[in-house]
Amino acid sequence: MKRTLSLVEVLIIGVTAMLLVVTVFALLSSLDFIIAALCVLAVFCLLLLLIKVNISPDRLRARQSERTLKLAAQTLPHMQKGLNEESAQEVCKLLIPATDASAVSITDREKILGYFGREMSSHLIGSPIRTAATYRALEEGKVQIARSYEEIGPAHTLETMHAAICVPLMQHDGPVGVLKFYYRSPQQIDANQLAMAEGLGGLLDMQLRLAELEYQRDLAAKMNLKALQAQINPHFLYNTINTIAALIRTDPSHARILLREFATFYRQTLEGSMEEATLDWEITQTLRYLGFEKARFGADSIICKVDVDEELLAIEAPAFIIQPLVENAVAHGRRGHEPLRINIRGSIVNGQVVIIVEDNGVGMPEAMQKLALNKDNSEHAGVALKNVAERLVGFFGINAGLEVQSKVNVGTRIILNLGSRNLSKVVTDDQSDNS
Repeated sequence: MKRTLSLVEVLIIGVTAMLLVVTVFALLSSLDFIIAALCVLAVFCLLLLLIKVNISPDRLRARQSERTLKLAAQTLPHMQKGLNEESAQEVCKLLIPATDASAVSITDREKILGYFGREMSSHLIGSPIRTAATYRALEEGKVQIARSYEEIGPAHTLETMHAAICVPLMQHDGPVGVLKFYYRSPQQIDANQLAMAEGLGGLLDMQLRLAELEYQRDLAAKMNLKALQAQINPHFLYNTINTIAALIRTDPSHARILLREFATFYRQTLEGSMEEATLDWEITQTLRYLGFEKARFGADSIICKVDVDEELLAIEAPAFIIQPLVENAVAHGRRGHEPLRINIRGSIVNGQVVIIVEDNGVGMPEAMQKLALNKDNSEHAGVALKNVAERLVGFFGINAGLEVQSKVNVGTRIILNLGSRNLSKVVTDDQSDNS
């Protein structure tokens, strides 16, 4: 890895070169021996200073830290995909310039996932593990050093590499693979190489664990969606079917429209692959739901107004983050025969994408507001709110979330914060449309 010399180092080298010239000139010109000796001593001292500056522990640690940070940035996108042949091969290519090894390899518990360097034809991706030290690293979960030709592999598969460092890649349940560095000679394996190998192994361990956490987060979000889908209100299903049945006698054309909408609504709700959707889709599904409730309670019983900035409609979010909130308003917020007014608004507030669902319903006391997002709340409304809140955080990160504001006999406002991560996409899409 190339490095630019500092100004101090350039000056030291320059002065050293000048003194060398003076020393040689003094010797050749038969000047006083003491002057020549002093020149030689000065050159020697400056050389020692230069060496000390370049091998000082602080400087070495700084260089190693800089190299590790660069490698971390380069390998992370690949390790986020988990330990597979594609990611392992790319990581091997990135690691080999950072070491004196002749080749770098990554395995799982059974086969080679990635290999880059000398003798690649003898280490085909997908071929089984053959190195005894690799098996020991997997069994013991400790770094293994192979210092003999026999420990590396069968004689017919190797020609130039006679030593290796095998670092187990650790996860919660133990070793999941091995990071290996091959060397031509055992003498190449010193304390620096061992520390480097262990450090890079630890870096990959951390990145694998981050990838696993990301996977678990996505899985949790999907399971929450499944749980929400499983909470289909049987009363809503029963009442909607009865409404359509009654309309078949009084208004057949309206009944046919509702029946088609009902089929579409539940197909979308139950569709297993619907884990995320655009806000446009979410609002359409919500209005479809309200169409059934209006048919049941009367066209003027529920008045819904949607005011979402057009550029936000293409934002992708977890499916069913608005409909459950509207459903709660209809189920728990209506006040007798008074029309229920629901407003759905979406805009960018202080750089954050914010969706607001508010109604003029019965509202809820402060104690109930606090209970609404409590994990121990088993009420349907509380479960739905908590479900939406958790999936927002799982999808957008910790800056996203849900806030409940409510006053008794005034209404309820639910604020969904989707964070700022979507803002770049909105701006980019808007700019591309204008170009």
